Amino acid sequence: MTTRFAAMFADESTQYLSPPINFRALVGRAWLGLFGWRIEGAIPNVPRAVVIGAPHTSGWDLPFMLAICFALGIRVSWFGKHTLFLPPFGWVMRAVGGLPINRTARGGVVAAAIEQMRNSPSLMLAVAPEGTRQRTDQWKTGFYHIAEGAKVPLILGFLDYEKKCGGVAGVFFPTGDIDADIAKIRKVYAGIKGKRPNRFSE
Repeated sequence: MTTRFAAMFADESTQYLSPPINFRALVGRAWLGLFGWRIEGAIPNVPRAVVIGAPHTSGWDLPFMLAICFALGIRVSWFGKHTLFLPPFGWVMRAVGGLPINRTARGGVVAAAIEQMRNSPSLMLAVAPEGTRQRTDQWKTGFYHIAEGAKVPLILGFLDYEKKCGGVAGVFFPTGDIDADIAKIRKVYAGIKGKRPNRFSE
């Protein structure tokens, strides 16, 4: 894997795949080329994973995330606030993997995601740990609990607007020690600049 990040986050048995050439990949590469972006990292050869999307500080993050996933050949599903799925463009959001969620409602989103993961032979669920584009005190830990509960790895996806690059920083397998694991993951994202760095949460 060609990456500027430490390989300590990837299990030695994890393999990486070359991205396929197809229409979605061409669209993703065209978008990135239009803005002068490049991709770092490679596709981990795992059937199911929680894909971290960070930093999440701008509405531009979604199209860049999707473009990178398209270019890498990763078909992701992702949660979005339910208002994004209203007519007339709701079908577009669903077509690119969106799953509507009402963030004001209480419920078992984590439990539902774990069950979906366990029952799916292949599923890449992208989650923005910050949960919002606005600055918060710290990341929400739902992404970690989904991965741990479903016994799947975390793919450390990133967007660095300062360096105009994004991709996969590595693969992390939760140990159950959430404090220690989050501390290690935090080190990966140190120095990565979102579009609005002042909104990036710890």
